Amino acid sequence: MEPAEAALSPQALARLHGFMEEATGPEGYTGGVTLLARDGRIVDWRAYGHRDLERTAPMPRDAIFRIYSMTKTIASVAVLMLVEEGRVGLDDPVSRHLPELREPQVLVGGDADAPRLRPARGAITLRMLLTHTAGFPAGLEGDAAAVALLERADPHAAVDLAGFVERLGRAPLAADPGTRFGYDGAATEVLARVVEVVGGQPFDDFLQARILVPLRMEDTAFRVPGDKLHRLADITAMGEGGRLVRHDGRGSLDPGEPLNAYPSAAGGLYSTAGDYARFCQMLLGGGELDGVRILARATVEAMMRNQLTMLDPPVTQFSDAEGFGFGGYVVLDPGRRTRPGSAGQFGWAGAASTSYVVDPEQRLIAILLLQHLPRDSGDDLPRLGDCFYRLVYGSLQR
Repeated sequence: MEPAEAALSPQALARLHGFMEEATGPEGYTGGVTLLARDGRIVDWRAYGHRDLERTAPMPRDAIFRIYSMTKTIASVAVLMLVEEGRVGLDDPVSRHLPELREPQVLVGGDADAPRLRPARGAITLRMLLTHTAGFPAGLEGDAAAVALLERADPHAAVDLAGFVERLGRAPLAADPGTRFGYDGAATEVLARVVEVVGGQPFDDFLQARILVPLRMEDTAFRVPGDKLHRLADITAMGEGGRLVRHDGRGSLDPGEPLNAYPSAAGGLYSTAGDYARFCQMLLGGGELDGVRILARATVEAMMRNQLTMLDPPVTQFSDAEGFGFGGYVVLDPGRRTRPGSAGQFGWAGAASTSYVVDPEQRLIAILLLQHLPRDSGDDLPRLGDCFYRLVYGSLQR
């Protein structure tokens, strides 16, 4: 679809392209891919810069990125499919399916060497896991001792999701279930294990059979096969002297290999702009894409509605203008954000500079994929998200 047909200004899009070209120039990000869709059709899909640190291989539009926490939204859909089928309930205690999490304890004092614990005032439910209100340590104020105990349990060292949950169950909560929003990855890994137990198959097989294949997301997986490695973008970090280097984590040392020993629902998927746009279009279409229904419309509406109404205020730790649905933020007050978007806009981001938005009011999908792990220091690359989305919304003519 031509931009003008979707009421997007070609001149404004040219400014967006110029911004991305400058941002991926010799002193910037190695490269990136952006995609805009409106009214169910792709309007603008561009690649910029290079996919390798040496800047010798042009970035292709179908480049493969580590999407990290954008995996969480897909995992949330998997859980909601089981809810629709009546196999689990949102307010089920998770211990009904995972006895390792029965009778959780809350850290109320002391330190990691001499913790003071008490029984939690209530059970952890699937709804709490979906909304990051289960009480797991999340690096919030007062969480230090609970974080230290979680690190000692080291659930990330598990070889499978069953082991992750078993290790997680050894550590106390940082808060009573349902009493605060605290963004963490543990909740989503627990949900993935619920999918395995209730769905009767490994989490990655469930995603493949029930979501990725039906939506024709052919490049989305926990491993990049050898014949696609030439499309995998390098992942960078800022090194000494203000020069980009390849990040020295597992995702760079073993390109294309799983980012965890288990299929991580919290951040393990690789994907492309085209694939993720299909997933977003399914959400924007009320759970259906190209005649394939993944979720009921009412389920998607609940997914993209603020679920933090039990909290006062009902917002995330990141913004007093955003609530949280199932697997992503929900804009409550556009006027209080630095980033544009309608009330009800839904989206999330990944740790390596990837993000997406789904805006039902504007019938819009916008995706920004880069591959850089930022750090909070003055010499790192500037974050592009706010400016990118301002340029996207500035292109809308109606």
